[in-house]
Amino acid sequence: MSKVVSRGSTRLRENERQRIIDDSTRRRRLRKFLENLEADNFHEDPHADLVMSKKVPKFDDNLESRTRSKKRERNSEYYQIKYRKSFQQMIEDDRKEADDNNRMSYMDLSAPQSDFPPYYTCAVCGYHSNYICISCGVRVCQTRCFDTHFETRCLKWTT
Repeated sequence: MSKVVSRGSTRLRENERQRIIDDSTRRRRLRKFLENLEADNFHEDPHADLVMSKKVPKFDDNLESRTRSKKRERNSEYYQIKYRKSFQQMIEDDRKEADDNNRMSYMDLSAPQSDFPPYYTCAVCGYHSNYICISCGVRVCQTRCFDTHFETRCLKWTT
């Protein structure tokens, strides 16, 4: 008994299986990805309300500093961690402050159109990119980066 071998290019068969999306879907996918990234980047510290026992030694403490009863000084890092703001909150605060001081806010600033062509970077490694993924439109610089993109990122979170 002999097997029936189908002839043809494996490249063509892979291209048939590959999903290609239009520009509006690409923009929607990018917007959704950025919204998820923004939501993931900013969150309240889950350990902010925990009260540590004073008897538990800290890693940077030594015996001499523990024996002295000295009032703890709060430095700028303490206040930065305690009163952390999201990017949106900072923009709103800047706009209010700009209105009060008669100056331009972050959102009012703009630069003139550049005379140079846009500089595109690789989504995987960050170098200059010359190629575009056919499926999702992401820019890549070489075959190795394209393989990484295709295996791990290409249309992975598209709904």
